[in-house]
Amino acid sequence: MDSIQDLFAYIENSPTPFHAVAESARRLEAAGFAPLRETDPWELVPGGRYYTTRNQSSLIAFVLPAAAGEGWRMSAAHSDSPSFKVKGASQKAGFTMLDTEGYGGMIRSSWLDRPLGIAGRVLVKTGSGVESRLVDLEGAAAVIPHLAIHLDRTVNEGHKYDLKKDMQAVFAGPDQNDSYAALLAKAAGCAPEDILGSDIQLYCKEKGQTVGGGQEFLLCPRLDDLACAWATLQGFLAAKEGRQGRVWCLFDNEEVGSGTRQGACGSFLPDVLARAGQALGETEADRRRALAGSLLLSADNGHAIHPNFAEMSDPASPVRLNGGVVLKFNASQKYTTNGVTGALFHSLCQAAGVPVQEYYNRPDLPGGSTLGNLLGAQVSVPMADIGLPQLAMHSCVEMTGAKDVDWLAAACNAWFGASIQCTGDGCYQAAL
Repeated sequence: MDSIQDLFAYIENSPTPFHAVAESARRLEAAGFAPLRETDPWELVPGGRYYTTRNQSSLIAFVLPAAAGEGWRMSAAHSDSPSFKVKGASQKAGFTMLDTEGYGGMIRSSWLDRPLGIAGRVLVKTGSGVESRLVDLEGAAAVIPHLAIHLDRTVNEGHKYDLKKDMQAVFAGPDQNDSYAALLAKAAGCAPEDILGSDIQLYCKEKGQTVGGGQEFLLCPRLDDLACAWATLQGFLAAKEGRQGRVWCLFDNEEVGSGTRQGACGSFLPDVLARAGQALGETEADRRRALAGSLLLSADNGHAIHPNFAEMSDPASPVRLNGGVVLKFNASQKYTTNGVTGALFHSLCQAAGVPVQEYYNRPDLPGGSTLGNLLGAQVSVPMADIGLPQLAMHSCVEMTGAKDVDWLAAACNAWFGASIQCTGDGCYQAAL
């Protein structure tokens, strides 16, 4: 239960990608990692612990190997979740409404009639330029109310939720004295006229909780993918120093395709690896040798079998809550796991006592993609795709198994803590 409460705390402190990066940085610094700015020269030492951020919404932490060419043990998760981006506020029928647009492929109806928070970053004018400040308005600051069933008798017959018509959030009534801009400025500690820009979104205010007859399930916002971010960070921080370097990646914008400078398709990871290699005096041959001996774990949640919709899962490979970590395969390479990396992950989990479930899409249904196949075009290393089994993916509140959380953390501990050596193309020696 301690690990579950720590997961809940991590997610509660991470309402937006900016906050997820700040919370992760706090934990990294407590573990002795030093911050680096991409715009500064880097003075690195072998075995040193560092992290850097990009756009305040992506973060890469790394531990340098002892020597050039030793390779990297890596993981990647993402900081973003489907949500609503706030453009501003306007008046409508006596209410102050938040003007929003949808971000990512959400289950729209799940956002209705829930307490919603408002958080993100505000860019503030200062005497010396522009400063970015994280904000989180106090309390539940918004709600998207349903139209009463008396006024829409067909709502239960298949309503199409329109982002402009149905999904705009109520922020305040006619008696509210402070405007949206004033409250945003108060949270940022500045005057409204000093706000030059912002990146603000809605988020679900509900706290994580255990549910079920035996409290065997977790119900929590943003499990996809902050649960994987938390678990991989646990393993990254717990690992002892070894020959290889370690890298922990948290990327933004996965939910909208990753095609940004702070996304997995950007140059963030290659840039960090190049600068770290330069600090070790890596030659071009060393760099290629290091990548050939590296491994990456792409961590993003997978679909468990749904009791009301069991036919939507592949009957040959059902994945169940509290059945173990999900190892994902896809013939079209939307997931990067292959026979070699899957076998390696299986062997590590067997040694750690972690059950593993193999996930395949139903053959006649397309699946989603995640970080691994996108990163593969940027950094050519063997990869495996894993995650928690979950229900209600991309809902405002998602569901997973309590046992699976500990198993995922244990699998990530094994991944970063094991001694793994590439002994030939497709061959590895591995031991915990």
